[in-house]
Amino acid sequence: MNSLFDPLCILARRAGEAIMEVRARGFHVEYKADHSPLTEADKASQAVLAEGLAALLPEVPVLSEEGRDIPYAERRAWSRFLLVDPLDGTKEFVKELGEFCVCIALLRDGYPELGVVHAPVRDRTWFGGAGLGAFRRDGDGPAVAVAVREPDPSGLVAVASRSHNTPELDAYLNGLPLRERINAGSAIKFCLVAEGSADIYARFGPTMEWDTAAGQAVVEGAGGTMALHDGRRFFYNKESLLNPGFLVLGRRTPPASR
Repeated sequence: MNSLFDPLCILARRAGEAIMEVRARGFHVEYKADHSPLTEADKASQAVLAEGLAALLPEVPVLSEEGRDIPYAERRAWSRFLLVDPLDGTKEFVKELGEFCVCIALLRDGYPELGVVHAPVRDRTWFGGAGLGAFRRDGDGPAVAVAVREPDPSGLVAVASRSHNTPELDAYLNGLPLRERINAGSAIKFCLVAEGSADIYARFGPTMEWDTAAGQAVVEGAGGTMALHDGRRFFYNKESLLNPGFLVLGRRTPPASR
C-alpha cells in the first residue's frame, strides 16, 4: 500500500471532524460569485487540510476549491500537485442530508496518482489509485480492499447526482438496461461504483476538477474507468478548471449510445 495513504486518510478524517464540529453547533450560509454555497465548515476543513498538506508534502503545490486562485500561467508548469475539495457536497451539507465528503487527490502529469474520499457522517474513508488498488476503512478499523463488480444480468444500477439532474442524463439512463437508480451527493458516487454498490455514474452537468480527481483515483484503483463521453481518459490541470461530462464505469459495463 502506498505510504501516503495512511497520513492522507488521517488528515481527511481530521478535516471531517472539523466539519462535523461546525455541523453540531450550527452555521451561516454564504454564497460565492457563482451562487454556490459556502459555510464555516468549508473554511474549517480547508484550514486543517492546508496545514496538514504543507507539513506532509511541503514541496507539492496545492489547488483547492477554497484556496487562492492560481493562474494557469503558474499551474501549467506543475508536473505533480495536490487537488483538494475541503467539503464536496456543500448543498447536501446545508440540507442536512449527510452526503458530503472531503476529497484529496495527488496528480502527476495531469492524471490522478492516488486519492482519498472521506465521508464524515459515516466516518468512512475510501482511498486508492490506478495500479495501487482501492480500499475502504470505517473509523479506525482495518482497510478492506474493494473492487468494481460484474454487472447483474437482471440490469444495471446507476448512481446519479441528487442536486444536478439534467434532461441529457435522464435520456442517457433511459437508454440503459437499468434495474435501479440511486441518487446521491458528492464524490461518494464514485465510491459506490468502486466498492461494487453501483455499475455506472454518468454526468452531463458541470463539475470542477476538485470534485472528481480523488473519486477517479479510487475508481481506477478498484478496476473501473472514468472517461469523457467520447472515450478519452479524463485529464486535469486544464486552463479552465470546469469539467466536461463524463462516465464512470465498473467492470465490463456497456455504455448506451447517446
